[in-house]
Amino acid sequence: MTEKKIALITGATQGIGLCTAKTLAAAGCDIIVNGICDITEAQSALDEIKACGANVSYYRFDVSNDSTVNDAVDRMIAEHGKIDVLINNAGITKDGLFVRMDAEQWEKVININLSGVYYVTHAVIKHMMKARQGSIVSMSSVVGIHGNAGQANYSASKAGLIGLTKSLAKEFGSRNIRVNAVAPGFIQTSMTAGLGNTEEYLKLIPLRRMGTPEDVAKVVKFLALDADYVTGQVLEISGGMII
Repeated sequence: MTEKKIALITGATQGIGLCTAKTLAAAGCDIIVNGICDITEAQSALDEIKACGANVSYYRFDVSNDSTVNDAVDRMIAEHGKIDVLINNAGITKDGLFVRMDAEQWEKVININLSGVYYVTHAVIKHMMKARQGSIVSMSSVVGIHGNAGQANYSASKAGLIGLTKSLAKEFGSRNIRVNAVAPGFIQTSMTAGLGNTEEYLKLIPLRRMGTPEDVAKVVKFLALDADYVTGQVLEISGGMII
């Protein structure tokens, strides 16, 4: 019997992260969920993932805190023995025009969206190197490729992930570790729920609809589990919004 792969997904208690966890669970992975909420708040999400056929563990930690990340990953390895797949999903926005953006808005987004990916990946990839196998997928964004007014901090963090992805793909390919990213566009999540005038956005999308978390999760699953000869790539999931 083939041993199940174990996937760690950061920020997986809601939205795209939760949908990705459920998709990987349905594909046969056991799931390690990271979040910042108490386990009682996360329980409904954990139950949804379990219902997809996976063993599920929850580790509460802030991805932007290096020491807590390292402690958590050490516990994961001690308790599970390995991490085969890492999905760097945790992220936030603090939008605002650049001239009005204060240092706290800038630093919080960079610390979670970019430095947090460094901390988690740095802790996990050491174990993937020893195993001489692994797959990493990070959640970038179309604004990390094309920019967006009012999102200088978010765009910079997501552009940084693209450079990190390509660099790590070159650095760790010889260890059979694949590193890719996805760049979602206009996806129906709590992060986009507050945007007004969605009809104007839809005019920019050839498929004439917003994306869903499922649309993103399918591509993440492909890169994480199925694309054995794909590394260093960034796949846009935007319905053709940027062509």
